[in-house]
Amino acid sequence: MIATNPDKNLLVDRFGRQVTYVRLSVTDRCDLRCVYCMCEDMTFLPREQLLTLEEMARLGKAFVDLGVHKIRITGGEPLVRRNILKLFRDLGQLEGLRDLTLTTNGTQLARYAQELKDAGVTRINISLDTLKPDRFHALTRLGDISKVMAGIDAALEAGFERVKLNAVILKHHNHDEIMDLVEFAHGRGMDITFIEEMPLGVIGDHDRAEAYYSSDDILRDLQQQMELHEVEDNTGGPARYVKPAGSPYRIGFISPHSHNFCDTCNRVRVTAEGRLLLCLGQEHSVDLRRVLRANPTEDEKVREALLASMAIKPQGHEFALGGQPVIFRHMSVTGG
Repeated sequence: MIATNPDKNLLVDRFGRQVTYVRLSVTDRCDLRCVYCMCEDMTFLPREQLLTLEEMARLGKAFVDLGVHKIRITGGEPLVRRNILKLFRDLGQLEGLRDLTLTTNGTQLARYAQELKDAGVTRINISLDTLKPDRFHALTRLGDISKVMAGIDAALEAGFERVKLNAVILKHHNHDEIMDLVEFAHGRGMDITFIEEMPLGVIGDHDRAEAYYSSDDILRDLQQQMELHEVEDNTGGPARYVKPAGSPYRIGFISPHSHNFCDTCNRVRVTAEGRLLLCLGQEHSVDLRRVLRANPTEDEKVREALLASMAIKPQGHEFALGGQPVIFRHMSVTGG
């Protein structure tokens, strides 16, 4: 059913869904090579193709002017972008932005955590798929888990509103650590969210259909060891949550395959080169870099482009597990 937009100054798509959440990628580069995110021998974008930090800040303001109240900075690994704290400081000053968050692999957090908190970052999600050093090195192809552990400690010490772990679970890779990861997170006062692998890009490391471990599988494993209750908490993203009996901490599930959440989608993504993706699993997009550079001082033109983009936001994705990926861009290019 096609819906109308009663408020022309809000980002409302054809299906009546208002976009209030933007995931802004600042780089496709990363200091890890996680097996579900990218191939081992990646070719990264030339730096001149990336939006400047000033263009990203300008874009963030345009989104907030149109009703967006949550911006998540993603990558690649956002904290490897040179002078990235400037962007956090600029966005942190935007009136109307209630939630400035970061998704990171944690390797740089020991250095940056306090400065991020001072810049206005409210919450941090840290990717951690295993607690075993050797397995961590295998899953990330070159990572040192001690750096991530130091980053987690620094984030907790800095005092963000919330620090959460994200874990992608793959059968025969790390599915035996589900309970250990929950106990690690909750023991340190953190929530944890389990994420089904996104079928983006050719990775060459494993067969996605064979490695698929659904949210229902994870929930079943947890229910064998603890009593869980559904909760209504919502952070504006796609996760659904449960809590162990007697615990204040949550376990989340992001389930693009087993529990499609497209009907409540309130999100868009901007790639590091300024491509506005209207759906994670489709190629509908707008070249915002062209708009920004053609109108260096006319913010109204940028807002007009964002409003017009709502006409091509699709109803949902078409993720599939078997064969070639539906989308050939890697997760690191899309913005994790």
